[in-house]
Amino acid sequence: MNSMKMLAIVLIVAGGLGLAYGSFSYTKETHKATLGSMELSFKDRETVNVPAWAGVGAITIGVLLLLFAGKKS
Repeated sequence: MNSMKMLAIVLIVAGGLGLAYGSFSYTKETHKATLGSMELSFKDRETVNVPAWAGVGAITIGVLLLLFAGKKS
């Protein structure tokens, strides 16, 4: 399988996941302080919303790549 077909499949899967879930969250450490032997750290939970048009666009581009990746001129 060539790299264009693999990219197409990844785009289709990513677009489908984006449409199914709509958002994803991750945790990042924002502040860290050391006071003597005591350490303080704060973790923020960030949420990223995936727009529906991005999921549909990724699926469309993936399908087009999959259709035209095998055709060489």
